Amino acid sequence: MARGNQRDLARAKNMKKQQDAARSQKKDGDPKKRMESDADKMRRKQAEGT
Repeated sequence: MARGNQRDLARAKNMKKQQDAARSQKKDGDPKKRMESDADKMRRKQAEGT
């Protein structure tokens, strides 16, 4: 029964990894505000490049 414990540990590790990945993908806040801030960041990047 040693393998059963190993499987459980692997499942728990994978579950945590998936939750962390899902959490990092999700962006919080108002979509319009997010679009504004993203556009502002891009404008600053373009101004630095020229």
